[in-house]
Amino acid sequence: MQIAVIGAGAIGGVVAAYLKKAGEDVVLIGRADQVEAINAKGLSIKGVRGPETFKVQALTRMDKAYDLVIFATKTQDIEEAYIHNCEFLETGLILTTQNGVQADNILSGHFERERQISSIVMFGATYIQPGEIVFNFEGDWIIGRPLMPLDPTTHKVAEVLGKAFKMVPSTNIMGQKYLKLFVNFNNCIPALIGKSMQETFADLDLCRLSILLLKEGVGIVSQVNIELESMPNFPKERILGLVGMPLDQAAGIVNKTLTGLSKEPLYGSILQSILRGKESEIDFINGEVVHMANNLKLNAPLNTKIVDMVHEVERTHQYYSVEAVKKAFELVPAKV
Repeated sequence: MQIAVIGAGAIGGVVAAYLKKAGEDVVLIGRADQVEAINAKGLSIKGVRGPETFKVQALTRMDKAYDLVIFATKTQDIEEAYIHNCEFLETGLILTTQNGVQADNILSGHFERERQISSIVMFGATYIQPGEIVFNFEGDWIIGRPLMPLDPTTHKVAEVLGKAFKMVPSTNIMGQKYLKLFVNFNNCIPALIGKSMQETFADLDLCRLSILLLKEGVGIVSQVNIELESMPNFPKERILGLVGMPLDQAAGIVNKTLTGLSKEPLYGSILQSILRGKESEIDFINGEVVHMANNLKLNAPLNTKIVDMVHEVERTHQYYSVEAVKKAFELVPAKV
């Protein structure tokens, strides 16, 4: 199977590198600076599988049709990636990997549903600079059909990708995508202060903020009658339990979990975009809930505020202090 991976960032780089190592025919599509670095020095990855440099062919755009095209850009960059490569996208299967729930909807206007496959990436990686990535932690790669039942073609793709990653077929990929939406819900907080996940959630007040955002988000989604679906090794009760328990108890669990995610500093997907001077995916994570709330004429004040604050960081390139974030969300204890 000839494979093109569009997006030479953290996830795209990890996917292309280890599929290449597994013996697959892979090309990586990226920006000019990424392509230049990868073709000159190779793709350097360190982390959970040890340090290694991979020889992966990199191009600035597709050069032919491929059997499988993996979109590994951020959701907000999917349309541009399609336009840039559409000449060679008339055939072949399309696999999305994005956070949030909108990637498949965006591409459905371009491809027949029989060609679309969706996935959820549960492993984590950090983009350092062109050609250099940290593979922070392992995890499942869940794969399914967003617009039709699971079929033999999806299992065939899972078999190929399974040479390098732990693949899990899903019969309800969209229900799991909404659960994954909430797994990514706290990425917005490190983006406000410009710090790693570990540094950010060492602060219990910021852990409390993550729970408050989550409670509001789950409440909105429940009113749309969307049922969350458990993922392998991540039952939906893990999220619903946090929402239902006392705030300080839930914050303690967030603190313990997120400070121990990785030995290497882990920078959330939203912050990684900001560090690269790019628009982040905030509108497709916390902003997804805000959009739902607006459609239902409901209020989501906490998530609305954090979306606006992340956009301000994007515009100004100035991070908030931890104290300013606490004050904005009234996390600072009242003075007596």
